[in-house]
Amino acid sequence: MQVGDILRKKTPRVVTVRMNETVGIAAQLMRASNISALVVKDVVRTEGNTAVGMFTERDVVRAIAEHGAAGVNIKVSQLISVQQLIACSSTDTLEHVRHLMNRHHVRHLPVIDNYSLIGVISMRDVSTAFDEATTSAAPAAA
Repeated sequence: MQVGDILRKKTPRVVTVRMNETVGIAAQLMRASNISALVVKDVVRTEGNTAVGMFTERDVVRAIAEHGAAGVNIKVSQLISVQQLIACSSTDTLEHVRHLMNRHHVRHLPVIDNYSLIGVISMRDVSTAFDEATTSAAPAAA
């Protein structure tokens, strides 16, 4: 099974946050969208792939734990690592994606095809797909 197979079953909308927004704004976006991760977009580049990282609930917790209530005013760019974006493509296998997530200790990956952000895949998406494949492949009980 490939990443694209999962994306076809999901809502196509990708929720993003600009890297110059605050933790508070990012947290509000996640809550309003009922999600736990946002794709962070560059504010300078406007052509091609502008994704530079992922911002998650863990980042919100870290900001508050390190800075108290003032953590909500910290810029998203101060909390994400932008050295190398870990991403996948729609043609990657779920085995490859699971390996990437485990190797880099992440639970969400942006999906990028032809330099365009087309979705996000989560560890839960991968786990559910494996469960469904296992269940459908299991022999029927007698």
